[in-house]
Amino acid sequence: MLHYELYKPSGVEWMGSVPSHWEVLPLRAVTTLKSDRNRPDLPVLSVYREYGVILKDSRDDNHNATSLDTSNYKVVNEGDLVVNKMKAWQGSMGVSPHRGIVSPAYITCSTDADRVQPTYLHYLLRSSPLIGVYNALSYGVRVGQWDMHYEDFKQIPIPLPPRVEQTRIVSFLDKKTAEIDTAIAMKQRLIELLQEQKSILINQAVTRGLNPDVTMRDSGVEWIGQIPANWQTIPLKYVSSVQSGVTLGKSYSQLNGIKSYPYLRVANVQNGFLDLSDIAEINLPVRHAKNYFLKAEDILVTEGGDIDKLGRGACWYGEIEECLHQNHVFAIRIIRTVLPEFVSLITGVAYARQYFTTTANKTTNLASTNKTKLGNLPLLVPPIDEQKNILSHCENLRAQFDVLLGGVAKEIAVLKEMKSTLIAESVTGKLRIS
Repeated sequence: MLHYELYKPSGVEWMGSVPSHWEVLPLRAVTTLKSDRNRPDLPVLSVYREYGVILKDSRDDNHNATSLDTSNYKVVNEGDLVVNKMKAWQGSMGVSPHRGIVSPAYITCSTDADRVQPTYLHYLLRSSPLIGVYNALSYGVRVGQWDMHYEDFKQIPIPLPPRVEQTRIVSFLDKKTAEIDTAIAMKQRLIELLQEQKSILINQAVTRGLNPDVTMRDSGVEWIGQIPANWQTIPLKYVSSVQSGVTLGKSYSQLNGIKSYPYLRVANVQNGFLDLSDIAEINLPVRHAKNYFLKAEDILVTEGGDIDKLGRGACWYGEIEECLHQNHVFAIRIIRTVLPEFVSLITGVAYARQYFTTTANKTTNLASTNKTKLGNLPLLVPPIDEQKNILSHCENLRAQFDVLLGGVAKEIAVLKEMKSTLIAESVTGKLRIS
């Protein structure tokens, strides 16, 4: 690693020593607070932790609603700094490459282009050492609602090399981060391919069985096709009962026998597993709560919401005593013929996903099912011994793919850390760019 010949103390703990010819100045020396408004004709911009400032319409994963009247939105020019002060502690800020408007809740500043190269400032302010500073300056009762005052923000000391050196640093970082981002994208694509391969193999086991030489017959269901001749196709309602959950929002404060109960929400039910890290509670009369108790081996299936939340299923094994479920989560109770784990497995495979999406009630970006449609889900029912063998086979497949996926995920984490370190060391002078 190349270093500068001479360093000097910066006087700032997080910054340490900086090259002797660099300046250390407060952020206000190169930025000026601005608040131009009344340009509703300009495109709306968003600030992303991962990307900085982008056109809001360029992505479909931003669900923050834009006001019908944007005349009060702040005008942003190319090279302006935009800060989401509620999420500054996450690094949600950037120098804008676009002209547009942003929420009036954001901090907007012009930058002194003679003293600071805009992209250098972008790299610097989003670097890991600075994010730690914003964390210390942000305050609030809840992390998700932390705030940061501009008066504190503008006093933050920043390392500032000569303008020509800033340009060299930017050119270096543009090239190196692009190379790292390409490597990360390739590994993320590998994860997608591995996930697809895992899904294909599990779907094949659930719909075709494990014997490649078995006699097949038509299932009678268009999106399933042929199945082993000795398998049955049975609507879910013929082998189970479906229990609806408790509706939230009702007040029982006037009734006697009120007790607090844990209950499961849509967020707790993932595809093939339960996330019990955050369990909500509800106060209900004891006699009322008994209608919604979960029982071991219930299969929990989500009603919907976003398309990825439609028909997710996982088995419940009584992990929490006297646990309820809300009305957006169905509890399927198997009566005969099929193993609960096998039904849970079916809810996640391709043909069941297609059934849920095809029969769902849909609005823009939202989809939901109901008890009737859930009850009509066509189950493929092999003999019990074969169900057990398929479950074991699929569990082994998942374990094998989890090892592969975990390895790739670690490689991505290493690349991201490499990128973060490279940026931090470049913009603070720990690495000399020639």
